[in-house]
Amino acid sequence: MSRVLVTGGASGLGAALVKQFVAQGHQVLRSDIGTTYDGDDGPYLRLDVRNPADWDAAVAWCDEHWGGLDILVNNAGIATGGRIDVETLDEWDRVIDINLMGVVRGCRAFTPVFKKQHSGYIVNTASAAGLMHPPMMSSYNTVKAGVVALSETLSHELQPFGITTSVICPSFFQTNLADSFQGADTAMSSSGKRMIESSPRTADDIATVVLAGIAKRRFLIIPDRPARLGYLAKRWARPLYNRQMQKVAAKAHSRAEKAQHANG
Repeated sequence: MSRVLVTGGASGLGAALVKQFVAQGHQVLRSDIGTTYDGDDGPYLRLDVRNPADWDAAVAWCDEHWGGLDILVNNAGIATGGRIDVETLDEWDRVIDINLMGVVRGCRAFTPVFKKQHSGYIVNTASAAGLMHPPMMSSYNTVKAGVVALSETLSHELQPFGITTSVICPSFFQTNLADSFQGADTAMSSSGKRMIESSPRTADDIATVVLAGIAKRRFLIIPDRPARLGYLAKRWARPLYNRQMQKVAAKAHSRAEKAQHANG
């Protein structure tokens, strides 16, 4: 039975991961940005991944109640989207601070714990957007690619200390992540929301495959077929991949122009 901390654990994929970890008999500390959580399936800790003091408190909690930690799941994140000349620099700063630096802070906080134990497992939630880079998603693609790069770096750097690292790269699935869209490029935000809400996959579907990947200690966990096919196409059929991305860009530009004309 492992001791597990999940960030962003109050909803979406985080909540699904918590539920399945608990069902498998693990001890789980659910954390999120809210001050309270109404669930009764284990302890809850407020943790804003932007705040180093909250990370220090999480380390202290795990030490006091469990004497350490076995699995850290850096899952908290937000959705963004926008054309490079429309999305603002403030939006870039926000998504970098949460989606990338939030993961960095978590890894920095618990690596000393894992090194002292000579054991531990870091699981970082990235996205298929960290492996493939669709148009109109510059900020999101960039931070998720950064999470993949960080994870690969740590998989090598920390292996001598008995520390395993994995990175999760799903494509769109049904989640409340769409609620976090906020920004200047409303046309792209609307498109992103539609893709999330129309997906046939649920957070539970993704979590089931993720936990199987964790059990096998896979570095790269791609938990759904569209993400796997896209990743393989980029690697082995690059001209086909490029044509598809160009089609996506053309359709997105057309929708954005129509929305702009309709609004004004």
